[in-house]
Amino acid sequence: MDDLEFRRRLLADPSDSSQDMAEARNASIANRKLSDELQQLDSKLEQAMKVDVPDDLADRILFHQTEQPNSVSIKPRTLVALAASVAFVFGLFIGQYNQGISTNNPPLEIAQIALEHVQAEAPFIDGIDESVTLSQVNAKLTPFGSSFNNIPGHIYYVNHCGFGDKNALHMVMDTPQGKVTVFIVPEQSPAMTQFNNRAMQGVVMPVSNASLIVVGEKGQDVSPVAKTLRNELSWEI
Repeated sequence: MDDLEFRRRLLADPSDSSQDMAEARNASIANRKLSDELQQLDSKLEQAMKVDVPDDLADRILFHQTEQPNSVSIKPRTLVALAASVAFVFGLFIGQYNQGISTNNPPLEIAQIALEHVQAEAPFIDGIDESVTLSQVNAKLTPFGSSFNNIPGHIYYVNHCGFGDKNALHMVMDTPQGKVTVFIVPEQSPAMTQFNNRAMQGVVMPVSNASLIVVGEKGQDVSPVAKTLRNELSWEI
């Protein structure tokens, strides 16, 4: 093996342990020195990439998402939420606008985002059951200045999520009408709005200075769920 080939292969893989590379390393002191230096550099780079992430980084970044739109948050309990958020953003750019959404009246945009969010995140959270408590839900609602007095149904999942250019509460729960996805978004809707596409339907309901959104499967009457949740919401004055 000539000197040029040796250097090329060594730069490509400092840990190459093939027979011809071993012979080339031992062919001269210069070759051995170069090999040792590159292996040490490779080891340092590997160690530098091992960074511990603070446990509270997820919630801190999610609530500054508007100011820091390119931030990434990782937390052991919210790895699924992270994957779901990535899928949601990706879905916005691969043509999710062809779902044939229809509404009785505005706001069309907030309904469209809700449908896209549910569709994009479904593969990641459909099988999740974290048996969330009411206190855990209210802890997530604290930044919005609201809380639930009661939630009539089993809660599978709750977290914060990016909702358009805002942050929202994202909750999946069981109801007498079936499993639904609930969003609380800090954007007030002018009036109650029903919407649907080929696979899902939902309702947007104004609550204080925010919007309560409930999304279920096509044919599922989600209006009673939204009204019940609205009546259980309390807002700070």
